[in-house]
Amino acid sequence: MFTGIITSIGTVRSAEQRGDLRLTIACDYDLATVDLGASIACSGTCLTVVDKGDDWFALDVSAETVSCTAKGLWQQGARLNLERALRLGDELGGHLVTGHVDAVASVAEVIEDGGSLRVAIDVPRDLGPMIAAKGSVTLDGASLTVNTVEDRADATRFTVNLIPHTADHTTLGGIAAGRELNVEIDVLARYLKRMTTAV
Repeated sequence: MFTGIITSIGTVRSAEQRGDLRLTIACDYDLATVDLGASIACSGTCLTVVDKGDDWFALDVSAETVSCTAKGLWQQGARLNLERALRLGDELGGHLVTGHVDAVASVAEVIEDGGSLRVAIDVPRDLGPMIAAKGSVTLDGASLTVNTVEDRADATRFTVNLIPHTADHTTLGGIAAGRELNVEIDVLARYLKRMTTAV
């Protein structure tokens, strides 16, 4: 489990196809405190550390994960939002996040709003009932508060605000229309949807 509070930005140092895709990610974590087999959320995707060095860790990304996540993340030079797994007793600053991507979202519009950026995002229409104004959503691993929600014929559009701190300390700072993002809806909404639709 994670909280959606990004603690570092990593850079993909290498991407090598070995059956699965092996990524080596440079970061500023103290890797002496990261065990092999540990989970690290990489732009909202829970992945397992399979090797490490002084300033890097490696993980394997399955074809299933590649096919279900935003384009451009799993290639050399890509920047990734990183978060280590939540430990019992840690501060829960965002919301409970599983690191399981529900869909790929598309940025529809970015507007300056005071010192913040108001970002409009389109997600598949079937996720619409699980996104609520003033609820939480995870975008590329970052926990954000939903401002507005509008169900459309072909998609659900919602907005979030990125304050300067979030823009400066995540990969969302240079966000622009057309960008794809990994989206995870609130885990409670996922269970409620299942409970109300199960026969």
